[in-house]
Amino acid sequence: MAATPEHPTATTRRKAGRHRGEGQWAVGHFTPLNGNEQFKKDDDGLNVRTRIETIYSKAGFDSIDPNDLRGRMRWWGLYTQRKPGIDGGKTAVLEPEELDDKYFMLRVRIDGGRLTVAQLRAIGEVSEQFARGTADITDRQNIQLHWVRIEDVPAIWEKLEAVGLSTTEACGDCPRVIIGSPVAGIAADEIIDGTPAVDEIHERYIGSKEFSNLPRKFKTAISGSPVQDVVHEINDVAFVGVVHPEHGPGFDLWVGGGLSTNPKLAQRLGTWVPLDEVADVWAGVVGIFRDYGYRRLRTRARLKFLMADWGPEKFRQVLEDEYLKRKLVDGPAPEQPAHKWRDHIGVHRQQDGRFYVGFAPRVGRVDGATLTKVAELAAAHGSDRLRTTVEQKMIILDVTEDRVDSLVAGLEALDFQVDPSPFRRGTMACTGIEFCKLAIVETKGRGAALIDELERRMPDFQEPITINLNGCPNACARIQVADIGLKGQLVLDDDGNQVEGYQVHLGGALGLEAGFGRKVRGLKVTSAELPDYVERVLRNFEAQRTEGERFASWAARAEEGALK
Repeated sequence: MAATPEHPTATTRRKAGRHRGEGQWAVGHFTPLNGNEQFKKDDDGLNVRTRIETIYSKAGFDSIDPNDLRGRMRWWGLYTQRKPGIDGGKTAVLEPEELDDKYFMLRVRIDGGRLTVAQLRAIGEVSEQFARGTADITDRQNIQLHWVRIEDVPAIWEKLEAVGLSTTEACGDCPRVIIGSPVAGIAADEIIDGTPAVDEIHERYIGSKEFSNLPRKFKTAISGSPVQDVVHEINDVAFVGVVHPEHGPGFDLWVGGGLSTNPKLAQRLGTWVPLDEVADVWAGVVGIFRDYGYRRLRTRARLKFLMADWGPEKFRQVLEDEYLKRKLVDGPAPEQPAHKWRDHIGVHRQQDGRFYVGFAPRVGRVDGATLTKVAELAAAHGSDRLRTTVEQKMIILDVTEDRVDSLVAGLEALDFQVDPSPFRRGTMACTGIEFCKLAIVETKGRGAALIDELERRMPDFQEPITINLNGCPNACARIQVADIGLKGQLVLDDDGNQVEGYQVHLGGALGLEAGFGRKVRGLKVTSAELPDYVERVLRNFEAQRTEGERFASWAARAEEGALK
């Protein structure tokens, strides 16, 4: 049995001493070393649902215990949203209760990005009835709603759970949504369908107290697609489809990826994992994180820091010896994907001869009424299956060839493009200052406006390009691995006024030559200057690139003057 604060093993009792270390349970350090660890020890985050249903939803916002409000309620997908009118300069100055509005962001968990017509319709109806029509598709396949009142949460749960959706562990220090290939089981070029593993992990472990108290959040990706469509390089654990020369299709295991203020790419453990063993191996990796993860400082509590200290060889040894009790099979690395776009946008033939249609909203921003219309559009064209992607896009599956053109026309009437410009296709934005308490600048509206402006100025630009806008340094929109990553901060304009702007990262990438973007010394751009800046850099790229050269490769070698 693994060590826990309530049940230390003999080994951990021997090792425990006066030194606090990093707060690792496996070496006997069970005393909470910060407020988050204390409230998790006091009461499991999963237990807050009962209080929401029986107390808080009846007595209102002011009745909520602070440790539930800013802590445990995350285990059920609830974050307080930012009070309107507070500028970015006060984000790091005000106390949490000064930033809190009396409304919540609610994250709907969508494992594998899989939705039925009934489920998408339910989300749309919840949005319209309880969330002022708001809805954002995230870059982890979830859908987020805003303006949710605590009084309405039980009714929302009832409506979502009636169609098989939930918000269980959508946030918090626990295993969050399992992202998966949005074309799992249908793509003609698929190596292996990871859906059974996604389902098994969800059934066995999500909502279980075995892993409901981790040092921090834990992110999972599973995909058997050769285009590697789940950004496996930046997840805590990822299973990537490969073909073993002796054992056939299975998964290559990656551990320890993550971004934020200290980005690290995941590392291969060099193992081949068959489909029916993925859930057990996943549990072993999570168990290591639970027991050996650093709990003293929140800034070092992600699995990537343990991996950086241990290295893949030690991590694999501990996984095999202490958790799986057996050796794993050595395996090959996945092949590099042939194309940069990994979002499945466009019309594509499925294994069964039908088609799937991927389409692009603007920076993931949709609304409840439109989601309901998408659900009805899918149903009218013979589909009962939809998907969200890790690029803030959507896909409708199972369309017969004779209905494709009609579906495309219907989507474009809703301003969802099936053949979008590189700017719409490649631009992502986090929630930003509109709702997020950590944000410093606005993102969603600015990203949408940037798309429009670039399409107007550069209508003939056709190279794959990713432009990611983030409202703060936490990199929810993956700024370090974008061609043009924009990290929100306050900057000085030409008149010396403090205004919203961005620090620029250039030339990051995932898939092909994965790596982090380059920061040019002193390069910061005001929000007003953003379209001019991006146009200028892209025109320099067009003028200076060699034949077939990607933006990331050019940005790595370009003179600083061409990047400013």
